[in-house]
Amino acid sequence: MARPGSGVPVSVNGLGYPPQNLARVVVWEWLNEHGRWRPYNVTTCHHIENVLKGDARGTVVLGQVDAQLAPYVIDLQSMHQFRQDTGTMRPVHRNFYEPSSAPGKGVVWEWENDSGSWTPYDMEICVTIQNAYEKQHPWLDLTSLGFCYLIDFNSMVQTNRQSQRKRRLRRRMDLAYPLIMGSIPKSQSWPVGASSGQPCSCQQCILVNSTRAASNAILASQHRKLYGGATGPSGATGTLTVVRQSNTFAGTTLWSPTSRGGQAKAEQVQSLLSSANFPCSPALPSLPPNNLNRPGTQRISMGTARGAIPPGVPPLPVKNLTVSGPVHPAIAGITGILMCAAGLPVCLTRAPKPILHPPPISKSDMKPVPGVNGIRRKTKKKHLRRGKNPEDVVRRYTEKVKVAPDEDCTICRERLVMSSGYEGVKGIKPEVVGKLGKCGHMYHLLCLVAMYNNGNKDGSLQCPTCKAIYGEKTGTQPPGKMEYHVIPHCLPGYPEAKTIRIVYDIPAGLQTTEHPNPGKKFSARGFPRHCYLPDNNKGRRVLKLLIMAWDRRLIFTIGMSSTTGESDTVVWNEIHHKTEFGSNLTGHGYPDPNYLDNVLTELSAQGVGQDNLKD
Repeated sequence: MARPGSGVPVSVNGLGYPPQNLARVVVWEWLNEHGRWRPYNVTTCHHIENVLKGDARGTVVLGQVDAQLAPYVIDLQSMHQFRQDTGTMRPVHRNFYEPSSAPGKGVVWEWENDSGSWTPYDMEICVTIQNAYEKQHPWLDLTSLGFCYLIDFNSMVQTNRQSQRKRRLRRRMDLAYPLIMGSIPKSQSWPVGASSGQPCSCQQCILVNSTRAASNAILASQHRKLYGGATGPSGATGTLTVVRQSNTFAGTTLWSPTSRGGQAKAEQVQSLLSSANFPCSPALPSLPPNNLNRPGTQRISMGTARGAIPPGVPPLPVKNLTVSGPVHPAIAGITGILMCAAGLPVCLTRAPKPILHPPPISKSDMKPVPGVNGIRRKTKKKHLRRGKNPEDVVRRYTEKVKVAPDEDCTICRERLVMSSGYEGVKGIKPEVVGKLGKCGHMYHLLCLVAMYNNGNKDGSLQCPTCKAIYGEKTGTQPPGKMEYHVIPHCLPGYPEAKTIRIVYDIPAGLQTTEHPNPGKKFSARGFPRHCYLPDNNKGRRVLKLLIMAWDRRLIFTIGMSSTTGESDTVVWNEIHHKTEFGSNLTGHGYPDPNYLDNVLTELSAQGVGQDNLKD
């Protein structure tokens, strides 16, 4: 049992709910594609709780309180979030915390993402950070929670312990999450009774009722696929709905399919579609409780049997779900699911797939990049320039300050007029202060020596305040090869230019002393990796700088994958690449008019600036 006020999720007596006489803070969360539970914001949680109080088997329309969540509804009966325009379903659950924890006080901890906006931490991490903050800890290591980050409360910075990248974080006050008293249901898919009252006549109620029926139709179709298809009045088999499941979802439904025939279902669907003004109609029949409350994401895909349609049912194809048209995408998506379950022909456009690679290219079509020597670069294990010793490197880029100003050394947090917080080394006194040549920032020389010893020791120095680089910065990229050539195809947004294709290939191997776990094996997933640039003047300039970054071993490093969570694997090192050739569905493709300028900025931050290029 956690100590009072610790803020950890509440122990629930082995029954799934806390004692009746205790107050608890409720946080609703949804399961993302990486298996992490992400909290809804406080306003959304209050809205869900209000709906839950009125109808435990109801449907929560999230767009009523957050415009960004307009496509989403939550079915409280199955405890799933349903996206109405795509059919995606994700599990949701209800988590409980102490009233003295971060959500109970309205405290939100956030980190700054690449676009400059703020992203909240998972609630578990937020609670842990707040506990450390309240205890006035100077820093917090998140390794025990599975994240390779160090939180510094003095500078309010999050540091990646492997790549050393720093991000700002902030503590923000918001409303407190809902507080509840008394008994709580024993499971997330609690028993529900009959729905009370008649649905109202608004368009939203019709949409919500359709969503409930759609969710049940998915499960009914899955059951038919597993145990045999149901037949309509004429004996013809209706349209099958195939539910593709993630590996984490291995369950089956716990109820038998509905006994109503395809003709009756078709009449319900036609009744729903024939009402142009969406007048009130009786709620569509709900199926018995299901067994959907498990991890995993489901996507639906429809297949039609056009030759086996019950007589008298007209074909009603649904198309273009992702563009504007006379039918709202949400209505179209739900209609398609209902029509499929009823045995009607459905034509749903599939979600577009990213175009990762160009059409097949022969070797004779691959040409050298104009103005770039060669077509291949290799790196070796010892492709590094080492400095003489830490003291010499620090002296090379600093000059002594005779009278130190009365301000903090941002490395040791001591005043510059006092001695350094680090122990002395031969030849350098603890009170000596140095000023960096280009940026003018001042630190204890011993602090700079300690910082250098904690880095790559490559003979370069980077100012911890402004990130100015002194010398030639190198990285810890494992051995591999880089190839580049021109292919006779154009990228979206660059119709007049051919394409530069870059191919990176790094094999798996053993980590060395410069890596996080020397002597341990590292993996190399997804190699060879293909990347693309337009074959114009700026694209060639970016390529030359990428070649320089490759030679300095700055393109990749060994760390934890932000996509899969795997540790000790080869990952990108803060220099973004475009790996999607003919589309931009993942954000790593074209068109992207700002990409070339952005990657030039990222290269410059690594000390690979355009001033390094020879004319």
